[in-house]
Amino acid sequence: MEIILLEKVGNLGNLGDIVRVKDGYARNFLIPQKMARRATAAAKAEFETRRADLEKAAAEKLAAAKSLGEKLSGMTVQILQKSGVDGRLFGSVTNNDIAEALSKQGFAVEKSQIRLPQGPFKTVGDHALSVALHSDVVVDITVSVLGEQA
Repeated sequence: MEIILLEKVGNLGNLGDIVRVKDGYARNFLIPQKMARRATAAAKAEFETRRADLEKAAAEKLAAAKSLGEKLSGMTVQILQKSGVDGRLFGSVTNNDIAEALSKQGFAVEKSQIRLPQGPFKTVGDHALSVALHSDVVVDITVSVLGEQA
């Protein structure tokens, strides 16, 4: 299926690109998320008339992500979890826990933006991870998992 991208999509293209993707990817993800639209003649004409507005909105999103990224860069977040005497956690610290901790500190970060390269944290200590605020803005933060004895 040919689609017009309404915003930058990683590993696919930039705003305004007409790309060919699998039907299910377009129907089930890109179009419902308002990231793309079917590339019909009418849609192409409408896109060209709205192009300036879409580019302005994309630039505003990027600027907001950069300003949040400057505040978040190098930050350390502390999370308290129950642990055993050997430093292993009962359960784990997931991207949802990290997003909640960041929102308590006043940063609007969704759990899907948090990248855990080795999966959830299962031990006490400091762990590095990255937060993808925008496809062009990725910042590194440190999560300090503190254990409380159960």
